[in-house]
Amino acid sequence: MVVILKENPDSGRISDLTAWLESLGLEVHPTVGKVQTILGLVGDTSKVDIELIRALDIVQDVKRISQPYKEANRAFHPDNTVVTIGDASFGDGSCPIIAGPCSVESREQLLEVALRVKAAGATLLRGGAFKPRTSPYAFQGLHADGIKLLLEVKKETGLPIVTELMDLSQLDLFDEVDVIQIGARNMQNFELLRQVGHTDKPILLKRGLANTLQELLMSAEYIMAGGNHRVILCERGIRTFETATRNTLDLSAIPMLHEMTHLPVIVDPSHASGIARLVKPMALAATACGADGLMIEVHNDPAHAKCDGPQSLTPGAFEDLAEAVRRIKPFAYKA
Repeated sequence: MVVILKENPDSGRISDLTAWLESLGLEVHPTVGKVQTILGLVGDTSKVDIELIRALDIVQDVKRISQPYKEANRAFHPDNTVVTIGDASFGDGSCPIIAGPCSVESREQLLEVALRVKAAGATLLRGGAFKPRTSPYAFQGLHADGIKLLLEVKKETGLPIVTELMDLSQLDLFDEVDVIQIGARNMQNFELLRQVGHTDKPILLKRGLANTLQELLMSAEYIMAGGNHRVILCERGIRTFETATRNTLDLSAIPMLHEMTHLPVIVDPSHASGIARLVKPMALAATACGADGLMIEVHNDPAHAKCDGPQSLTPGAFEDLAEAVRRIKPFAYKA
């Protein structure tokens, strides 16, 4: 349930109303927007007298929220949430690009890619230290050594780093990581979501391979319920009957999520298509649909990459993509 207050409500009256609502056993989450102040009510609201609240002179309207997610719901928070990391802001109308290799392979590889993508306009560096792979025989990442290399390259380039957390046992290694990524396979690892909800780091939450948008938002809710509201959602393609591409990029998810939630939504066209030549057109399409950012895999030698070489762009191809994104962004769809 949300209580929408009239413009410029008296702060004392808000405090009295909040105290009364809390006395009914409800949690009250105030949101002060540019135009309206909203009190989000969490708990058993079935016995709350809506008409009694609506009759108060500081109240404009009261609405029941049927969706099971509350903190992530745009009805609770009409203004866009902006998540800022370094020089990048997700949700403010810009389109920052996160770029880097699928996996950290060596210091030389990571540093070369980082320098090239930064020069082309990327504002965050991605790189997997722990790699969830379908085959147990595939390259699994450098683990703690990979985190160490990411931090070294961050120090040299100034780029904040994004890397994936796979298990709670790894969390202590992420103290200096700027953005914790929760991958598609862990989107419904609820204990992991609870724990990152207690951190103060931005969380990049990827949609699962076969999950609905509501399920994605319920996973975000687990994080936000722990007190961490710095959540960035990522559409990375879903599994369909189509086999020509690795996954199917759900472009409709971008404007739909913008209606459903205030959280920023970015797109990973690399995992969505699995084919390097499709990354640029899908990135441009995502930008035109109003994506709040992009995540692009870039490798200095894709043919010899230890992980996901076929979907990785060369640094030169990334430069071309970044320039095209900058040209199309002014014409992007506004939710």
